[in-house]
Amino acid sequence: MESDAGHLPLSHQAWAWFIANKKPTLWGAGIILVVGVMISYFLYRQDQEDIAASEALTNASMLQASAAGSRVDPTEAYLKVVATYPKTRAASRALLLAGGSLFVEGKYADAKAQFERFKRDYPNSPFVTEALLGIAACFEAQNQTREAMAAYKDVIDRHPGASNVPDAKFALGRLAEAQNEPEQARNLFEDVERAVPYGSLGDEARMRLEDLKTQYPKLFAPVTPPPTNALPLKMEKR
Repeated sequence: MESDAGHLPLSHQAWAWFIANKKPTLWGAGIILVVGVMISYFLYRQDQEDIAASEALTNASMLQASAAGSRVDPTEAYLKVVATYPKTRAASRALLLAGGSLFVEGKYADAKAQFERFKRDYPNSPFVTEALLGIAACFEAQNQTREAMAAYKDVIDRHPGASNVPDAKFALGRLAEAQNEPEQARNLFEDVERAVPYGSLGDEARMRLEDLKTQYPKLFAPVTPPPTNALPLKMEKR
């Protein structure tokens, strides 16, 4: 009987190869199995950590909701979530909320530090523009108007597609109006009105535009096309 393995069915060829290479095959399979178990365990731990972090963030948020008139420090609770679960999505949200909590307390320099930390630690987060707006608001709250205007403009220029760009434009428009730059304010308010025509921000932008129109009517005058000085050519007599 011919024993050429090339004529055996495919399943028989595979079995013959396995027998001939049994030791390295089992070794490779063992490695794959161990790696698979390690990955599964890592994902399980990650999921468990995410769950625990989310629960801790929820508890911190509940503390803030009940903090009025009490000695509870919600900022400390948020920062504890960040320190305990640094690699989780909940930690990034907690850091942003810590900045917001400090801002509400009037601790603008501390709030700005947390927003800047968010910008540094989570540059690719979908919430990074919230942190950038927080930085700008902190500048504004500390009467650092030019720094605030530059920060709002940075949000507009670097993240033009972000959902909160209208907020940045409206804030920049307010500051431009206060700095006696009515044309820039008008352009920004018009952008906001076009972007969110049916929202409360759009309504506020329309009211601001009406105020500007009252104060600076020439800014809203219809543009008259320049007169043409060209005279019709006379037909030459032949």
